[in-house]
Amino acid sequence: MHTSLLLEMSAGAQPDRVAIGPVASGVTYERLHAYSAAAATLIGSGGGRRVVFVGLNGEAFPVALFASGLAGCPFVPLNYRLADTDLTKLLVRSAPSFAIVDDDMMQRLDTVDGVTVMPRSEFEAAYRACEGSLPDAEEEDVAILLFTSGTTGDPKTAVLRHRHLTNYVISTVEFAGADEAEAALVSVPPYHIAGISAVMTGIYGGRRIVYLPAFTAREWVDLARRERITHAMVVPTMLGQILDVIEDDATGLPDLRAISYGGGRMPQPVIERAVAMLPHVDFVNAYGLTETSSTIAVLGPDDHRAALTSDDPAVRRRLASVGRPLPSLEIEVRGPDGHRLPAGVSGEVYVRGEQVAGEYLHRTAIQSDGWFPTNDAGWLDDDGFLFVEGRLDDVIVRGGENISPGEIEDVLRTHPAVQDVAVLGLPDEKWGECVACAVVPHQGGIDQAELAAFVSSRLRSTKTPSVWEFRAALPYNETGKLLRRVLKAELSAQAG
Repeated sequence: MHTSLLLEMSAGAQPDRVAIGPVASGVTYERLHAYSAAAATLIGSGGGRRVVFVGLNGEAFPVALFASGLAGCPFVPLNYRLADTDLTKLLVRSAPSFAIVDDDMMQRLDTVDGVTVMPRSEFEAAYRACEGSLPDAEEEDVAILLFTSGTTGDPKTAVLRHRHLTNYVISTVEFAGADEAEAALVSVPPYHIAGISAVMTGIYGGRRIVYLPAFTAREWVDLARRERITHAMVVPTMLGQILDVIEDDATGLPDLRAISYGGGRMPQPVIERAVAMLPHVDFVNAYGLTETSSTIAVLGPDDHRAALTSDDPAVRRRLASVGRPLPSLEIEVRGPDGHRLPAGVSGEVYVRGEQVAGEYLHRTAIQSDGWFPTNDAGWLDDDGFLFVEGRLDDVIVRGGENISPGEIEDVLRTHPAVQDVAVLGLPDEKWGECVACAVVPHQGGIDQAELAAFVSSRLRSTKTPSVWEFRAALPYNETGKLLRRVLKAELSAQAG
């Protein structure tokens, strides 16, 4: 199945329903389909083999996404938050291409051989003014090329084919299942897999998509109220700020029905506060990767409620899990030898299913039997709930012992004086690595010795941090991921 069919089906079933934008003046499904066809013709005349998108969220993004598929070209959204030189490097790697660039970002890009650049305003005017044809396309064609974060070197290019994305959509969303009042607020950036999947699931399900180009909590809340938003996806750092705004003005979000969150570890006090302040809202923790076409496991609304109200410690701790795998997927946890591990034992998370690509340009990471090693450390409980501990690369090796940063972070987050925390390994002459901890305290300060005793009373002494750093904030990217390597570099420089 080709991704363009998702839009074609929705345009045929509900042509006059608003697909993108404000309820009073947004783009209907029929119009979005026509715009995408016209843009596909425009792209075809541009001569590029790929379609690059450099810009903020908005109408032009879904048009370019579907148009690239119709034109038979991979869609390549780039991270506009990169430094200009790094952004240009990715543009070079994307050539030959047709690049759609926000007008105010044009000056940031150098001229690149093989890249035809069109300002966003011209692109929008062009697809609104012309008509286009719909060429045949194959589901094996590459739909999306997404550059990874590149924190350990040059970014890898993840490859997602049309069949991977459509398998994810049709296995998780009911076609045209949304009622006409439903509207999803999308504030994740377009160069992230969550931004891609939000378009495709929203279009297929028939839910109106409302974009917030750049996140601030005040603007998010105002837009949610103005457009009567029913569904939203946020990252953990966003949710706390949104709750602050709601608490300050005491107006609430009466139309909101569901919030999904992911992209980083959610502090338990934040989700507990959210459920208490928004009791009418269903909360879903969604865990996924670029290479798996988005979500592979979810902690659903009933799971949240059960964990929050249970007296059973095993059930209660599931609030820190990412839930259970989607019905269409299999998940296993394996040891270094590749063998499956029993419940409760930590190892590497593996996943298998039709939506899993596990492919990069010029190589594949998926095994011959379809299993994809995620490079995430984690474990499963007796009922199949998955607990993700972080990247395997972040495991601390102290005197030959593997120590999970996530385990220590989870303990520290239960301390009432801790607002946020990150644990990592620093070079140590005696042990190879030592355990270091960066803490953001609540107001009123915090005692280092008390925290050390708190950890050692719950974990082995070898897992108690020996280096402590107290900060006003920790570094996160815009999708809620802790920039652990940035923090590690800063702490290493201070220690050195």
